[in-house]
Amino acid sequence: MTDSPLRLLLEFDSQAQRDRSQPPTFLHRRDRKFALVCEEQGMAPDAARWLAHLNRLSGPRATPASTDRTLATWRRITAGFSAVGLIAGMLTMAGLLFYDGGQRINITVFLAFIVLHLVLALFTTLQSLTGWQPWRWLARRLGADPGHGMFSKLQPLLMARAAHLGGSAFATAGLITLLAMVVVQDLAFGWSTTLDTAAASYHGLISTVATPWAWAWPAAAPDLALVEATRFFRAGDPMANPDPALWGQWWPFVTMLWTIWVLLPRLILWSLAAVQTRQKARRLLASHPAMHALMYRMETPALDTGNSHHDADDLPDTSARSNLLPLPDSDILLCWAGAGEPELPDGLRSGKELVLRAGGSASLSDDDQTLNRISEHLKNRSKAVILLVRCWQPPTGELQDFLETARGTWPRGSRVALVPLAADSNQEPDAHQVQPWLRFAERVGSEFVQVSLPSFQMRDPYSAVGERP
Repeated sequence: MTDSPLRLLLEFDSQAQRDRSQPPTFLHRRDRKFALVCEEQGMAPDAARWLAHLNRLSGPRATPASTDRTLATWRRITAGFSAVGLIAGMLTMAGLLFYDGGQRINITVFLAFIVLHLVLALFTTLQSLTGWQPWRWLARRLGADPGHGMFSKLQPLLMARAAHLGGSAFATAGLITLLAMVVVQDLAFGWSTTLDTAAASYHGLISTVATPWAWAWPAAAPDLALVEATRFFRAGDPMANPDPALWGQWWPFVTMLWTIWVLLPRLILWSLAAVQTRQKARRLLASHPAMHALMYRMETPALDTGNSHHDADDLPDTSARSNLLPLPDSDILLCWAGAGEPELPDGLRSGKELVLRAGGSASLSDDDQTLNRISEHLKNRSKAVILLVRCWQPPTGELQDFLETARGTWPRGSRVALVPLAADSNQEPDAHQVQPWLRFAERVGSEFVQVSLPSFQMRDPYSAVGERP
C-alpha cells in the first residue's frame, strides 16, 4: 500500500503516463472490472487501492523506478540540508559566544542575528507559498527536477520543507553548543550599542522579547537592575563592575531567546510545510486529468459490441521506417529476455568486450548488477550500448522501467541502440515487426533510445512496401 500522499501522486502520475500507450478499450475493461470487485467486497475504489491492484497484476517490478529515484533524490537533498545545518549551527554559536576574557559577549548581536534568522525563515515560507523556486538550479543539478508533470508544482514546498528541516538542525545544534559552553566556560554577557540608548529603553526591548517565557521562568527575563549593571562601552574599564557574577546571569535569557525565537519557529514552519505538501499532493491527485478519466471508466459499464473499426480503407504506416539508424560503434552488447539465443550472428558478436543478459528470467538484483557493470564500463569508453530484443515480442513495461532506470544510472550522454532480431538473426525483421519498436523508442525518448539494424540487414527503407514515393 502506498505510504504517503506524495508517493501516491508520483506513482499515479507514472501509471497514467504508462496507460497512454494502452488502447482505451483495454483500460475501460480493466478499470471497470476493478470497480466491480471493490463493489463486491464493500470497499470504495480509490487511487491507492487501484495502484495496489495493478501492482499485484504487474508482478515484482511493480513500483515505477522513476518514483523511487525521485523520492531518493529528495531524501538526499533533505539529509544534505540537515547535515549542513548541524555543522553551521555549531560553528555559528561558537562564533557568537567567542570570549577572550576581555570583551563581553554582546546581547545586541544575538538579537540582530535572531532577527536575520527569522527574516530568512519567513522568506523561505513565502517563496514556497507563491510558487517561486530560487533553488530550482540545485534541484536540476541533483536530478530532482523532472521539469514537467504534476510533481513540478510540489517542488517549492519540498524545497521549503528541506530548508526548514536544515534550519531546525541548525537551531538544535546551536542550542546544544550554547548549553555545553555555559557548562565548560565562564561566559560574560553584556550589552552595548553605538546608539544613544538608555538602559530603561533597552530593558523594555528585552522584556518584550522575553514575554513568551517570562511567566514560566522569571530568571530568563532580566530585570532593569541587571540591564543597568551589565552595559559596557568600547573604552570602558573591564574592572569597573563591582560584581562580575552579574555578567553570567544572562545565560537563561540567551537560552530561551534561542529556543523560542530560533528553534521553535523553524519547527513550526517545517511542520507547516510538511502538512502543506501532503494537502497539495492530495489536491493535485484529485484534480489530475487521469483521475477524472479513471473515475469515468470505473463508473461506466464496459460494453463489448464487437470490432467497431475495420481496416479496409487503412494504408500501412511506413513513415517511421526511415527512422532506422545505422548501428553505432560499441563494445557493449546487452541481450534482453533471451534475445540472440541460442547463438548470436557473427556481425554482432565480434569486437564486443562486454556481453550481458537482462530481463526475462533474470532477477531484479541481476538486472541491477548488469546496470552497474555497464555504468562502470561506460565511464571510460564509448557512450553507446547495443540492446538486442526479439522483434516478434511487443515492447513491455518491464523493458521501459529498465531503460528509465538505466537513464538515471548510466553517465550523462549515454545512448541505447535497440536492435530487433528476427527468428533467424541473420535476416532482417519484417516491417510490421519493426514499427512497434520505433514507436516504443519515441515513447521512451529518442534522445536516449534509437532503433537500429546491423549493417548486414540494412536495406532500402522502401523495399518493405515495394514502391518509392
